Amino acid sequence: MDGSTLPAVAEELLREIKKAFQESSHGTDTFSSRLKFIFGPSAVPALDLVDQRSVTRVVAPSGRTLYQVLGSSGKLYTCYSSCHFCTCPAFGFSVLQKSESLLCKHILAVYLSQAMGACQELSVSEEQLTNILLTEEEDEG
Repeated sequence: MDGSTLPAVAEELLREIKKAFQESSHGTDTFSSRLKFIFGPSAVPALDLVDQRSVTRVVAPSGRTLYQVLGSSGKLYTCYSSCHFCTCPAFGFSVLQKSESLLCKHILAVYLSQAMGACQELSVSEEQLTNILLTEEEDEG
C-alpha cells in the first residue's frame, strides 16, 4: 500500500488489521465499526468480497502486479493498488467525480485481502498481463 494514496487514519486501520491477522488470524469483527466509520457503505460489501475470496493478485515475471476482483454482479474489475484505482463505474462516479467515498468496495476488498493474506494468486506471462490491460482499455472506450 502506498502511504500517499489514503488518509493516514485509513492507512493505520489497514496496518492494524494486517498486524492482527498476522498474530492470530481472527475475524474482522474487531474492526468492523471502524471500517464502516472510515470507508462508509463500501465496508460491508468489501468484507463480503474478501470472505468469498473474490480478489486475485495477478503477477507477471517482471513483477508488474494488478488485482482482479469478481464483483457481486459477476463482472470482473481490474484494480491497481499502486495508484488507488478501480475500473468499476462506482469508482468513477462516487470517488472521482463526486468525492463521496474514499474508494469503491472492490479496491477496499483488495486492501483488506492484502492485510488479511486472503488474495488468490495468479502468475501470468507479460503478454497475458498486457492483454488484460488492453481488454480493460477497450471496455472503457
